[in-house]
Amino acid sequence: MSLLARGEGVALWRQITQQMEREISGGQYGPGARLPTEADLAERFAVNRHTVRRAMEELEGRGLVRIEQGRGSFVAEDVVDYRLGPRTRFSEIIRRQNREPGGRVLRIEEVPAEATIADLLGIRRGRPVVVVERLSLVDGRPLLIGTHHFPAARFGRIPDLLKEDPSITAALVACGVPDYRRKVTRITARLPTAEESDLLQQSRNRPVLVSEAINVDPAGEVVDVTIARYAAGRMQMVVES
Repeated sequence: MSLLARGEGVALWRQITQQMEREISGGQYGPGARLPTEADLAERFAVNRHTVRRAMEELEGRGLVRIEQGRGSFVAEDVVDYRLGPRTRFSEIIRRQNREPGGRVLRIEEVPAEATIADLLGIRRGRPVVVVERLSLVDGRPLLIGTHHFPAARFGRIPDLLKEDPSITAALVACGVPDYRRKVTRITARLPTAEESDLLQQSRNRPVLVSEAINVDPAGEVVDVTIARYAAGRMQMVVES
């Protein structure tokens, strides 16, 4: 049991905050480590769980801890600098920071283009588009969910190509697009859906950053519209000019 100074004018929750901050900064709990449960901390400090919860909320507000509903509390990892420029490639961005990129394909399907996507792709509403949804990881932790939309008339081979090689860049090369660049990006923020919260391993009361990107080939023709949802607490966007 760790004793707190009672009756000396410093709130108990604040003393717990200070103690946990010292232990985190001292390396007792490393980045990404799971912290003791509220019940364990309440027993350790001889306080009620409400007092512990107030302390953990303070640590979360300072960016030292992330609280995931139903999973517990974890030490916050180092924030990833996600650089947005004309040529944005996830794996290259992550490897430049000496971190390990990863990920998996969540779904691939061909669907009729709804109005907004059709307009961005420059095709008629209802024309077929190939939808590829991927979960991208950094050092084994999920960072973003990206949903790509390709006009099927030009990129109908992408589902088969991705079964052989999960790289979208390689699939585009095989489809005759040697390079592509980001034409425009729109960024907003909102709370995640239940599915997004589960995939990104974060609580539903923490926002996600949402980017809508239009990618074009060297001739300026749109090849892809990507809607990405980022775990905002694990990254910061750096816009390059």
